Amino acid sequence: MKALVISSSPRRDGNSAALAREAVRGLQNAQHDAKLLHLEDVLNGFLRDCRTCRGPDGRCSINDSHGDVFLNDLLPADGLIVASPVYWYGMSGQLKAFFDRMFCYVAASYPASDEVVARLQNKRIGLILSSEETFPTVSAGIVHQIQEYARYTRSEFAGVVHGFGNARGDVARDPGNPLLQAHRFGETFFSAPASDYKIDTPRPGKLWTDRLAPYPGTAVTA
Repeated sequence: MKALVISSSPRRDGNSAALAREAVRGLQNAQHDAKLLHLEDVLNGFLRDCRTCRGPDGRCSINDSHGDVFLNDLLPADGLIVASPVYWYGMSGQLKAFFDRMFCYVAASYPASDEVVARLQNKRIGLILSSEETFPTVSAGIVHQIQEYARYTRSEFAGVVHGFGNARGDVARDPGNPLLQAHRFGETFFSAPASDYKIDTPRPGKLWTDRLAPYPGTAVTA
C-alpha cells in the first residue's frame, strides 16, 4: 500500500516530526511505500479567491508545490497520516492551509474536479500529535476535525498517536513511549481494524482473534 505522511511543524527536529518519522519507519517495516513531506517545503501561501487566483489551466497559481503534492502524492495514496503540534488547541496553521487549498481542485470550476473528488475518497486517515499540555481534551478539536474530514471524504479514521513534550525531542522521555506507538501505528496502519459503528452495524463476537492481534508480538488469550 502507499501512504503519504505529512509533518506540519516548522521544527524538523521537533516532537511531532519525530513521531511522523517513526510512523514512516513502521510503514516501511510493514513493506508499505511511505513518503514523508514537511509542509514548510510545500506551502508558500494561504487559500485565496480561486475565481481570481486560478491559472488558465485551472490550477492554483500560488507559486509553490501544493498542487504537485496534492495531485501527485496525496491522490494516488491509499492512506494519509498528518502530524501536528497542538497550537491554540487546534492543528498548525500550515496543516489547516494544506487542507483549505484542496478546495481549488475539488471545486467544480477545476476542469478535472470529478476525478479529484473520486480519488480523494476511501483512504485510511491517521493523526499524530504532540503537545506540552496533558489535559485529556487538549486534542479534542483537532481529532474532531480530522474525524469530520474522514467522514466527508468517505474515508476510514484509523486513530491517533499523541506524545507529550515541550523541548525538542521531549517525546522520547514520555513514559507512554509515543515513539514506539507511532512506529506500531505505521506498521498496522493498513491492517488494524478501524470501526465506526452504527446501532444496526453487524458486529463480530470478538474483536481480536488468533489470526489478528492488535500489534505484532501481542499475546492473545482466550
